[in-house]
Amino acid sequence: MASLVSLVSEFQQFLESLASTQARIAATVAVGMLAIIVAAFILPVGLDRAYRLMSTRLGTSRLADWIRLVGEYVPRTVAEAFVRLVQGLVLAAAGLALLVIWGLVDTAELVLRYLGGSLPVLGRGSLTLVVALLAYVGADQYKQMVVRIGKEATWLTDHQQEIVIRLGQIGILLTAGLVVLTVWEVNLQGLLVGAGFLGIVVGLAARQTLGALIAGFVLMFSRPFEIGDWIEIGEEEGVVTDITIMNTRLENFDGEVVYLPNDRVNEQAIVNRSRRGSLRLRVDVGIDYDSDPEHAKAVALETIKEIDVVADGPPPQIVPKSFGDSAVILEMRFWIDHPTPPRKWNAVERVVTAVKTAFEREGIKIPFPQRELSGRAETNGFQVQESASGSEDVR
Repeated sequence: MASLVSLVSEFQQFLESLASTQARIAATVAVGMLAIIVAAFILPVGLDRAYRLMSTRLGTSRLADWIRLVGEYVPRTVAEAFVRLVQGLVLAAAGLALLVIWGLVDTAELVLRYLGGSLPVLGRGSLTLVVALLAYVGADQYKQMVVRIGKEATWLTDHQQEIVIRLGQIGILLTAGLVVLTVWEVNLQGLLVGAGFLGIVVGLAARQTLGALIAGFVLMFSRPFEIGDWIEIGEEEGVVTDITIMNTRLENFDGEVVYLPNDRVNEQAIVNRSRRGSLRLRVDVGIDYDSDPEHAKAVALETIKEIDVVADGPPPQIVPKSFGDSAVILEMRFWIDHPTPPRKWNAVERVVTAVKTAFEREGIKIPFPQRELSGRAETNGFQVQESASGSEDVR
């Protein structure tokens, strides 16, 4: 500051020779023209040339890569704002020179003292902008790095990748925020204590929300299911359409969208019908007690093998399951690949239709429900009595 004041004094002594108004007008015109030339022409061209020179002279060094990288991220409006700032400083210096030329030295010294007191604030503001720019560049570069890793790593799903990106970016922004607070000499200890109490209050007030949030992270990384999987959670069944931090969204087979909080999802058994890439289906069919079970098994097995939607491996199986009231129950077991609800219902429909047609062709009867009536010996069993109308009644 003292050096600036002494510089003004020396400049004042130099200009004392400009006693006449004509000389001061000439000096004013000269200073004004010089400021306009420097601010409007020399400064923009010089900064652009300096940037290009640093980018080319440094070649492929790490510093040159950083200069080019920052240049790609800095918007044109920000670069133009920087140029306008420097131009403003040049014009301000010209204005101070004009004050001295016209003998307003006290006013010039007052302006310089004000600017000198503002220099720390301007410096902190400039450093804040630099930290914000570096945080922006770092967050975007971190995202690109995670995306590149995700393309090569099969173990990292899209949702896990999204979580890693968001957590990393939050960490970068928090670090930048702490640096900015340090630059502005904010008491971080008191701030952290206050944040701790606030966290306790928020945690007590939003236990369920935080539980769903934590459960969302668990689901993202444990990966019991992914988008597109056909799952069953408790009484809800459908296809997963979205997984967020707070809830899981299913579309059931009635076309309804079901939102399940992630804490509820973690508390229930999850059946994933798509995880193995194949699904076994079971269909029961009954044959008459007079029919040969082995022959019925062979007919049903050959029929199922000819259906194209049924997978070849594992092979279909026909297992006599139980004795029904009217039939011997055969359980037909078969597999489908890439299971989805439409593929399941299509396979079941074609198996039922084809087996019924084959049984009819082979004379294998699928009986209706039947009841067998018998009378006790001491009551002489059933007796047929002719009624007055000529019909027969069973007694």
